[in-house]
Amino acid sequence: MTATPRQKKKTPAPSRLAVQRAVRAAPAARTLLRWARAAAGAGLRATLRVVGAAEGRRLNRAFRGRNYATNVLSFGYGGGRGDLVLCHPVIAREARDQGKPLPAHYAHMVVHGLLHLRGLDHARRAEAARMQRREIRLLRSLGFPNPYPLKAALK
Repeated sequence: MTATPRQKKKTPAPSRLAVQRAVRAAPAARTLLRWARAAAGAGLRATLRVVGAAEGRRLNRAFRGRNYATNVLSFGYGGGRGDLVLCHPVIAREARDQGKPLPAHYAHMVVHGLLHLRGLDHARRAEAARMQRREIRLLRSLGFPNPYPLKAALK
């Protein structure tokens, strides 16, 4: 009787994340990476770039046809690769307007964008609810509160 060789379990490749900060006021690269690792999962290769309003507006116009800077843009390239663009002035303004600490809102935008790169979306109500639950859980693991007002979380 011959023994069958054991199949080695393939362990997923670790995530490979990089940060580019075009805005000095942005959180430190190590902080952005800590938040990103929580949402990246295994095998994701992504660059997080923090930009100012002009670059954010230019990218949003070029890729989405919208002539304004938005908080976060996700560019997925398939095969677990992508780029995340975070617009610092927009994120800072939103945090201020919503009465949230800036780090909490930044962490939310990082998690939200990386979940998009992992294939989650919020185009439909059920998908949005699933994505919100995942965001809430990941942010809680990082020590941040639920980013959604109670009304919005129940929709």
